[in-house]
Amino acid sequence: MSSEENKRDPELGDDAWQEHGAVEEAEGSPVDPASLENRESPNAATEDTEGEPGIGEEPDLEWDEAKVLSEELEATRRERDQYLDALQRLKAEFENSRKRQERERIRILSMASERLVQELLPVLDNLDRALEAGGDIREGVQATRDQLADVLGDEGLLPVASDGQPFDPNVHEAVMSQVSEEHEEGTIIQTFQRGYILNGKPIRPAKVVVAKQV
Repeated sequence: MSSEENKRDPELGDDAWQEHGAVEEAEGSPVDPASLENRESPNAATEDTEGEPGIGEEPDLEWDEAKVLSEELEATRRERDQYLDALQRLKAEFENSRKRQERERIRILSMASERLVQELLPVLDNLDRALEAGGDIREGVQATRDQLADVLGDEGLLPVASDGQPFDPNVHEAVMSQVSEEHEEGTIIQTFQRGYILNGKPIRPAKVVVAKQV
């Protein structure tokens, strides 16, 4: 009997022994190197396609959203720059307009002052002549005063009515009160200093004495 025959289990039949040997041969058979080269690693497909959407996969929504937001931000910046430029232009135009108005106001005031002085010069001349004449100058002074009042009246200057008028705190200033049986209480009985209104605006109140009852 050979050594292989000695290794056989006496309890196994010929058919069982053939199946057992076939299994051992399959498990211990050498591996073909060519089959190892052709076999791909489990991670090969993943490494080759990493970062690229596969068939049936959805695109990178986060990247698309970031791109849209970047474009919107750039558009907003351009719009901001346009508004800022328009605002700066408007500010410059407003400043130039303000300066022009100020120059015009000064020019008008200068012309008005020049015209008023020219109209007052004849009044000054009449006062000089009245002082040079000597004697009783009341008549000359009165005429000069009337001339001055006419010049100022043409500029919108009017005297405030006071004597015999009811007291008006808007145009009158009571310097004192005096008992009077001839006048109603609150009536102006005397004017210490005449008040004036220029173009409808009080520029100096009249200083007056106001009647009161006992």
